[in-house]
Amino acid sequence: MASARSALARLKTHRPPAWWQDAKLGIFVHWTPASIPAFAPTLGHYGDLLTSGEPDAFQYSPYVEWYENSLRFPDSPVSRHHREVWGDRPYRSFAADFVAGLDDWDPDGWAAAFAATGARYVVLVSKHADGWCLWPSEIRNPHVADWYSERDLVGELADAVRGQGMRFGLYYSGGLDSTFLEFPMGSMGGVLAAVPRGDYPAYADAQVRELIDRYRPSVLWNDIAWPTPGRQLWPLLEHYYRVVPDGVVNDRWMPWSPLLGLAHSARGRRLIDSLMARQTRAAQGLVPPRPPHFGYRTPEYMTFDEIQTTPWECVRGMDHSFGYNAQSTEEDFLTRDELLWSVTDIASKGGNLLLNVGPRAVDATIPDEQSIRLDWLAGYVPTNGRALFGSRPWSTPGTTTVEGDPLRFTARDAEVFAFVRASSPAVTLAEVVRTPATTVADLAGRPLAWEVTADGLRVELPPSPRGDPVVVALGHVAVHGHA
Repeated sequence: MASARSALARLKTHRPPAWWQDAKLGIFVHWTPASIPAFAPTLGHYGDLLTSGEPDAFQYSPYVEWYENSLRFPDSPVSRHHREVWGDRPYRSFAADFVAGLDDWDPDGWAAAFAATGARYVVLVSKHADGWCLWPSEIRNPHVADWYSERDLVGELADAVRGQGMRFGLYYSGGLDSTFLEFPMGSMGGVLAAVPRGDYPAYADAQVRELIDRYRPSVLWNDIAWPTPGRQLWPLLEHYYRVVPDGVVNDRWMPWSPLLGLAHSARGRRLIDSLMARQTRAAQGLVPPRPPHFGYRTPEYMTFDEIQTTPWECVRGMDHSFGYNAQSTEEDFLTRDELLWSVTDIASKGGNLLLNVGPRAVDATIPDEQSIRLDWLAGYVPTNGRALFGSRPWSTPGTTTVEGDPLRFTARDAEVFAFVRASSPAVTLAEVVRTPATTVADLAGRPLAWEVTADGLRVELPPSPRGDPVVVALGHVAVHGHA
């Protein structure tokens, strides 16, 4: 017990590295056999399911990567669709279609598209809850033979991503693997009941060590929970930091404990569901509980209202799913304004955006509607990189200008950057106070006209041909109300 406490104390000395805090934008990739049927309902978010009060709400999951679980509910939208389109075809047969779609895969093309957005890191799902592995693991699955890709998809994408100057990270579903335990997960209580025991903890530990040693991921992103107690998890995380000293882990490493046994009774699951619904309402969305050790928080499909002192990363898809959903229409996707403002808003509050790409599995391509949004980022993030990369929150994240236009601030050294979604050629910044050394310019260094008014600092804005947020560089300014 003392050695476990000492190991945890050592782990807690690790902080997210500067490269991660400076990044502001990363790309998530969910690419599984579920992207062959590519079907999920397009209404709602997971947070809504968590607070719905329905005992089997997850059968309506908008996440394609949960297709196999949705099939366990005979009357779910996925089950009805599956019977109509695929008949009695088993889920695991889709892996053959996935492999067949790899013939024209272009990992270098993917990496180039990701790098063009200004993203500084890419996190690939190496194994999701269905247990399918995207690398030829030497750790053999004892229950389903050859349940992995013989082609090293992880290694090929890692090389391509690093070749573009980005960091490469890996997601691993440590909490769930249906090849070890199939359980219909209708709610969070059901999810916790589905965390496998028996021979799974040793398998998961060995696979993650293999991923660490073989690929040296800069981000180690676990999901749901971890199937061993902390005293067995801490050595794994210490091994990770020895191999990747500037690596970082997320906040979904809650170690197994006997309390999870509550999930194995209907009454216990109802209690867990009630507590999770209460927590979700309080947080106004899905925010995982804090484990004993983590590098950063991962709110899902939500952001915070205020600056956060704890490092965080908003994780979300471009539509309602992470895996590719062929049912999604343009109305289901983020608009240009929403996407660009999301990057800006999150940076102003100290976070990163991990934006998901869900490739098609039939031909290993990025769908057009997702490529378009990568192009939108490419036209915005690098251009405004000086105000984003390496920035930190200012004294306030910003709300609106005096005129009512949305406003956010970031800061770097002696500069403050004001991002404005302006509807007029001039705006007034109530929070900004001039000093004798104040300068006001665009990001190219061209001076902008400005004056001090009774309402704040009034600035003439540079043009924005596409209507994207306008960025003003403010040198040597103070914040209203502070000495």
